[in-house]
Amino acid sequence: MAIPTQYPIMVIGGAEDKVGELIILTNFFNSAGGTQATIGIVPCASQEPSLVGERYQIIFTQLGAQCIRVLDIRSPNECDEERWLELLEGCTGVFLSGGDQVRLYDLLQDSTFITTIKQRVQMGTLVLAGTSAGAAVMGEKMISGGSSGESPNRGLVDLMDGLGIIPELLVDQHFHNRNRMARLMSAIAAHPDKLGMGIDEDTCAAFKGDGTFEVLGKGCITIIDPGELSHTNYRSSGDTSPLSLHDLRVHILNSGDHYDYKQRSVCRPRLGVAANV
Repeated sequence: MAIPTQYPIMVIGGAEDKVGELIILTNFFNSAGGTQATIGIVPCASQEPSLVGERYQIIFTQLGAQCIRVLDIRSPNECDEERWLELLEGCTGVFLSGGDQVRLYDLLQDSTFITTIKQRVQMGTLVLAGTSAGAAVMGEKMISGGSSGESPNRGLVDLMDGLGIIPELLVDQHFHNRNRMARLMSAIAAHPDKLGMGIDEDTCAAFKGDGTFEVLGKGCITIIDPGELSHTNYRSSGDTSPLSLHDLRVHILNSGDHYDYKQRSVCRPRLGVAANV
């Protein structure tokens, strides 16, 4: 039996399959150690953390996790408490649930808890997954809210700091499901040094730890690369005026595609694998 691929970080667009094949959750479970995994569930982005924590606890129990811990942190001060840090120390995987990304950020920012998670991910001793709100906080900057159904404009998106787990990215979730292309473009106009990543529901960017990620799940990942952006009127435009963005690069990736986010390039199919053109 082949050893499952290890994904140190998994960024999920929300609404991942919880009752069918569980492709994304199974890959997280396997990356965290399979039946030997100790999984920590962080449901604090949700307004109903007890219910969310219990739901994921049932799922990972059914998958066969050795131990599951619900890290039900309710205030920023708790993030530095020894009881949570001791539980975190024994985890091989941590799962950040959906909910409100601003709430999640406010609870975890600058805490010993999130610092420990970052250090352990870098050391290769912990797998981190985040879905929906848990995906939005991954970048150094994050989308905290906004609208859809309009042309790109400054007022379409609300931005703030993120947790900086993958600083290069600016992530939007529930992407095509909620028509958020213009929102992500507006965010990238504000932060053209970042790489825009729009992740559909039941879709995951599974990072390999080598500067690349693989797409898992049923939807697409949209990459908006402003590396060759030659012009934008962002700084001079009004809040609701349409934005100009010249020479953006856009990639649409689906299951099995690989992308190098450090080099900002699509990883071409291996020799011997036919390309559909």
